[in-house]
Amino acid sequence: MIKTLNEAVEYIEENLSKEIKVEDVADFIGESDYHFRKIFQYISGMSLSEYIKKRKLAMANQDLAGDESVTDIAFKYGYQSLDGFTRAFKAWSGYLPSEVKQTRTIISFPKLSFYIDVRGGENMEVRIIEMPAFTIAGVSRRVPMQFEGVNNAIVELAESITEEQRNEMHRLQNIEPKQIVNASYDADENFLKEEGGLTHTIGVLTTERDISPVLDTVSIDAHTWAVFPNEGEFPETLQNTMARTYSEWLPSSNYEVVDAPSFSFTLMDDEKENHAYSEVWIPVKETEK
Repeated sequence: MIKTLNEAVEYIEENLSKEIKVEDVADFIGESDYHFRKIFQYISGMSLSEYIKKRKLAMANQDLAGDESVTDIAFKYGYQSLDGFTRAFKAWSGYLPSEVKQTRTIISFPKLSFYIDVRGGENMEVRIIEMPAFTIAGVSRRVPMQFEGVNNAIVELAESITEEQRNEMHRLQNIEPKQIVNASYDADENFLKEEGGLTHTIGVLTTERDISPVLDTVSIDAHTWAVFPNEGEFPETLQNTMARTYSEWLPSSNYEVVDAPSFSFTLMDDEKENHAYSEVWIPVKETEK
């Protein structure tokens, strides 16, 4: 995967003056679009589209220090109008293109280079499970992005569940894991910057079709699931496990993530404060050999 990521970066470099679609990069390296975008985001800390935009603007910045006109440079890097280029360049650099022309100011945004950083590995336990199609039935809400600590919006969502909703979830729950799960999906593109929001559902897994309208539903097709058990301080251990599945396990495994909601459940330890056993369930498929 490290080699693949570097090949993608080189492809982008060779096409900066052309229109580059995210799906084109995935096609070039032979990876599924969804899987590649997820891996790129978790390892690099930014979305692929954001990286392409910043590299184009960085190269435009270098050209502005030369003799080309601002208009020519704007069109060279795919902007349909001078105003659009000016706004994007100002938001990225803090300068107007005309100011850079006058002062020859250079803002650096070097191309990415991926490498393996070995720091003393930690074991990751994983189970591979085949699951039929099912529905997550529960309560849903758009919540703000948050990677660390307790998300108060999710706490409020949990506290909003009525007795009627709890009883319906209990009636429906009929497949493993027979726990209350938390599923997050439909994240805004800048989720790694904790900007925007995502949809969060608290509910149960069921194959029943007679579901009361008091519950929201999320239908999920039959998939293979990679299950990551973890135990420790809550929510830090759970959040760390989620991050490591994308940044460590997936790049070194024979699986790729598929476009479906992942979910987790947590069992708090009654005897240890802020200590819990959790499982993270990620939908995956085997990569072609």
